[in-house]
Amino acid sequence: MIATVARTGLPPSPLWGDGRDEDHAAPAVPPAGPAARTTAHPLLQLRKVNSFYGPVQAHFDLDIEVRKGQIVSLLGGNASGKSTTMKIVLGLLKPRSGEVLFDGVSTLGLSTPQIIRQGIGSVPEARRLFPAMTVRENLLMGAYARNDRRAVAEDLERMLELFPRVAERIDFQAGTLSGGEQQMVAMARALMGRPQLICMDEPTMGLSPLYVDKVLELIARINAQGVSVFMVEQNASLALQIAHHGYVLQTGRIVLSGPAAALLDDPRIRDAYLGGDGAARTVS
Repeated sequence: MIATVARTGLPPSPLWGDGRDEDHAAPAVPPAGPAARTTAHPLLQLRKVNSFYGPVQAHFDLDIEVRKGQIVSLLGGNASGKSTTMKIVLGLLKPRSGEVLFDGVSTLGLSTPQIIRQGIGSVPEARRLFPAMTVRENLLMGAYARNDRRAVAEDLERMLELFPRVAERIDFQAGTLSGGEQQMVAMARALMGRPQLICMDEPTMGLSPLYVDKVLELIARINAQGVSVFMVEQNASLALQIAHHGYVLQTGRIVLSGPAAALLDDPRIRDAYLGGDGAARTVS
């Protein structure tokens, strides 16, 4: 079911209707799936990025692309540099060299709030909700940069339709929800900002198997409705089921990349995770 949503040519439908204003218009809806890779330039691009924590180098000439309409999975084990990559995209860590481009424009001189306003949403590791606030209040925090109150109210209703479990918990304190429910709130909160791209850091971490399937299915559905997704994951087999393209990161270097369908059954995935020598840079 998960892979079916992402790969069978499900016709995309806009996540937002016509009630939006010009300053906060939703992105044009691209076709989901492989056909979405034909755009002139990537929506997100990291070029030759080298990053450091003090004297310790975290990335070595990192090259990653996310094109409009794609789900791209960044895979790797612990301490491979996955979450650091997400920090660089969101402006939480400045690389020492290299370029970070969003829709063809550099983001390196921007603060995190400015990057968010450019059209990048974030679903952080461990959700990072405001536990004492209600679910409704957490969702509205996702629209903090918007001033179109009527459209915000309309988007809130759409989120409750997309995430029925969230609707059932709308007046609960966020800290009382299960991990899976909190993940759905975090995803809906990110969508309230009307992003072109959502960055998700370990979206299935700590969830029960039932909620893992639900969350991955929702990611595929969000993508089918016109939002690109850059997803950091440890579980390669699950992430590649819904992705269009994948990268495997090992100690700060991309050791394997290619179409998700080709990577899914590639034995070099195991080599890359375990540090073997059989991993090549690309899959043809």
